[in-house]
Amino acid sequence: MALPGLHQHHAQPHHHGHGHHGHSGGAADYGRAFAIGIGLNLAYVVAEAIFGVIAGSLALLADAGHNLSDVLGLALSWGAAILSRRQPSHRYTYGLRSSSILAALANAVILLVATGGIAWEALSRLSQPVPVAGATVAWVAAIGILVNGATALLFVRGRKGDLNIKSAFLHMVADAVVTAGVLVAGIAIVVTGLAWLDPAVSLVVSAVIVYGTWGLMRDSTRLALDAVPEGIDAIAVRAHLAALPGVAAIHDLHIWGISTTETALTCHLVMPRGHPGDAVLTGIASELDARFGIRHATIQIELGDSGDICALTPETVV
Repeated sequence: MALPGLHQHHAQPHHHGHGHHGHSGGAADYGRAFAIGIGLNLAYVVAEAIFGVIAGSLALLADAGHNLSDVLGLALSWGAAILSRRQPSHRYTYGLRSSSILAALANAVILLVATGGIAWEALSRLSQPVPVAGATVAWVAAIGILVNGATALLFVRGRKGDLNIKSAFLHMVADAVVTAGVLVAGIAIVVTGLAWLDPAVSLVVSAVIVYGTWGLMRDSTRLALDAVPEGIDAIAVRAHLAALPGVAAIHDLHIWGISTTETALTCHLVMPRGHPGDAVLTGIASELDARFGIRHATIQIELGDSGDICALTPETVV
């Protein structure tokens, strides 16, 4: 729901338009798929970690860490969908949507620390290789490809209509490819007997994790600092609003993420001919949603017909 508000600058009232459009069920409709995916991957992570220790394989342990990130990522997407349905309160006026941002940031930090430990151990093993049960590595990795592939299939149908579902699908497909690399390493160890291949592959897997996690760290940090979400062109949004009929100027434009999947906007539009009416404001909000994915828009109308200029007009004022 859109929360009503009223701003007054220098005792002059301004009109507000609020647009907040309903969300398609999205990730919430995939509760069963998320539950199955999390269950399958969690069971595989435990098995992979156990066999990684038994086989003495850092590659398996590194991949187990990678697959644990899948479990956390799937849980994050599912949890965010559930939390997004929590009603706003007097203290949490946006509900608990932004908890998904905090969870993503914590997930990134934990993964980077864990991966650093695995990479450190791998570097020491490169100089002093430890015998590895290559056949065990290969068999466990083969099962992992099946698990990741099956999980990806759970989201294949919704990947085109929901970015959250699409990210889950692409993550699982990428993981199947990484696990295929571990499978190749296991087979190569059996054929050649070269134990150094295991820590070498674990370094490659660690690099893949860091590469993917670094993007998550960057994006979640930006969202936590109320930056314009990735994929939204703030300059294009400003140009769109400034070009609207009757708009003479625009100021105090802010665009930020309410959660990892929802974007909000506030701005002041100077319209000398007067308030355009609720229908026009609703249309503006609908266009912002359709063109830019901004679902929660709050627009303040100012007439600009006096010397009583809005205190937030300068771009340097927040």
